Amino acid sequence: MKIACWSGPRNISTAMMYAFANRPDFTAIDEPFYAAYLALTGRQHPMQAQILASQSQDPAQVIAALRAPDPGPHAYHKHMAQHMIPQVPRDWLDGFAHVFLIRHPARVVASFSAKYDNPELSEIGFLQQAELYDQLCAQGHAPVVVDSIDIRANPEGMLRALCDALSLDWDPAMLSWPAGPKPFDGIWAAHWYNAVHGSTGFAGAEGPMPVLDGWQADMADAALPAYEKLQAIRLAP
Repeated sequence: MKIACWSGPRNISTAMMYAFANRPDFTAIDEPFYAAYLALTGRQHPMQAQILASQSQDPAQVIAALRAPDPGPHAYHKHMAQHMIPQVPRDWLDGFAHVFLIRHPARVVASFSAKYDNPELSEIGFLQQAELYDQLCAQGHAPVVVDSIDIRANPEGMLRALCDALSLDWDPAMLSWPAGPKPFDGIWAAHWYNAVHGSTGFAGAEGPMPVLDGWQADMADAALPAYEKLQAIRLAP
């Protein structure tokens, strides 16, 4: 099985990748379209040169690698939905099990803007998640939606439910992992993954919702309908 997990930034997407990769029957791939996204959009991100040098910038080459046979029984592909820009084909989505990982936009905007200056709505992934979900349903897929707040509140219950939805056996190895960098981390981990590198499992339940104002509040409000659409059909433990 190849799992494509569609998230946005500042979610628990890396922790989810670590959870699946800690199973002996899974390998993991970290944001394979990141370099292509930067090259095709011209956006300037932290560690820009290193990212562009670390991956293929050609979406066709990335897709070919994703569709190639995996070294183990299963593979987990961590994707950022905002990387699926018009220049990136979407004719490769069959043959994958699709999971959508969501988080309330107020939390995403507060966290992302602390690490990245002046983000735009298109850079936090919500609109692309809703669009991809509709496309996959129209193609006959049955994507699974999970909310990070539910996972952090009940990691075992939610991960068991997710495995059931994917017809995977439960493995308690998903609940913890060794601290520190992982060999499959993208090179950008040095900038973005400091917190998860200090972890050995999922963080506890989230605290109060951040209070936003100005452009941050406007961006969260603009993303909210896409979040609420997917949140209404999320998986329960």
